[in-house]
Amino acid sequence: MARHSGGRGWYGKLLGAALGVTMLATGAGVWSAQAGTADDSPAAKAPSSAVKPVSKTIAHASEAGKRGVNLTIDDGPDPKWTPQVLEVLREYDVKATFCMVGTQAQAHPDMVKKVVAAGHRLCDHSVSHDTTMDKQSKAYQSKQILDAERMITKASGGVRPMYYRAPGGAFTPYSRTLAADRGMRPLGWNVDTKDFERPGTDAIVATVERELPNGPTLLFHDAGGDRTQTVEALRTLLPRLKQQGYTFGFPVR
Repeated sequence: MARHSGGRGWYGKLLGAALGVTMLATGAGVWSAQAGTADDSPAAKAPSSAVKPVSKTIAHASEAGKRGVNLTIDDGPDPKWTPQVLEVLREYDVKATFCMVGTQAQAHPDMVKKVVAAGHRLCDHSVSHDTTMDKQSKAYQSKQILDAERMITKASGGVRPMYYRAPGGAFTPYSRTLAADRGMRPLGWNVDTKDFERPGTDAIVATVERELPNGPTLLFHDAGGDRTQTVEALRTLLPRLKQQGYTFGFPVR
């Protein structure tokens, strides 16, 4: 999978905050997959065996079947753009998977809760979106993944991420296994819309229409800069794809 050009960019500003995150200790409590307080629920005090491991292979397929499309939204939440994305999804009755950066979730817990309340799924996208994750030590990878899991779960009010997407696709066998053992299916993509580069709304739409035959999982962004083109592209694509007989679902677990 191709990595985003300039992927470190604005995330470099997050790194300082990320370094101050306390590492999740081995054997720490497991948070519930249902809404509730992350620290006080019964599941929070359950042993780690309460988490059901999932496949460590990178998911691309859709639970919605052969004509299913998985809409995935990366790098937020963002207080300006996430609400606009949520409004378009609500308008067309589409559910998506939001791949959240830990420091963003920590900074905007109200947005995380709105995503959950609207019926969307959460994905762990690491603490600081370091696209060199696959070049880092196992201890570093563990900290990035598990701290982000904790931050997102706390921000959501107790809903755990169901997937893990490596920044820039920088998976390793270790990171995939670690995430899967925590119940987070490694999540890839088939269509990189390049919306992060702001190529124009028409170009984003054209990329999806050209590359959708390659597979069902679409990659968009709701943070990292002006996402006007993303919002407008979604407003064009969602009804168009529905008219073409596609249904929107979640990635396989």
